Amino acid sequence: MTPAFAVWLTGLPSAGKSTVARALADELAARGVAAAILESDVMRPLLMAHAGYDDADRDAFYRALAYVGSLLVAHGVPVIFDATANRRSYRARARARIGRFLEVYVETPLELCVARDPKGLYRGSRSGGASHLPGVQVAYEPPEHPDVRIEGARTAPQSAAGAIVAALESRGFLAQPS
Repeated sequence: MTPAFAVWLTGLPSAGKSTVARALADELAARGVAAAILESDVMRPLLMAHAGYDDADRDAFYRALAYVGSLLVAHGVPVIFDATANRRSYRARARARIGRFLEVYVETPLELCVARDPKGLYRGSRSGGASHLPGVQVAYEPPEHPDVRIEGARTAPQSAAGAIVAALESRGFLAQPS
């Protein structure tokens, strides 16, 4: 059995990370690999019930999220992180902890993210409801050298999943089909 791995999908809010995460999980499942998706919106209230979005709370949350992911990977469960992680240091910490790790940048123009806005985050930031939105009120640090770059405005989720699977195979994290 091949050891487990982690894939961190990063990008601005509404970049398409969740859609790519689901497509990747489906692609892996079709190959007999059951991956856990750790979606930040789901995990945040579980790990940090009363946390805010200032730097200290974000740091604590991403530290806890990386820890949970590393435990799953150590126990043979592949992990897909669906989390903005607006600072490179958050993702670098996870990479150092996990080792078998791919950073995937879902690069989507801010204008398209604002137009999509399924959770109303950008509308909320304009009306004062959100004051720490990455890419608007706080900086988003895109990966300098992502393992995979997905053009969120042009790449279909299934194609994105295929590119990620190819990268997993090329690094020996995922066995190629026989």
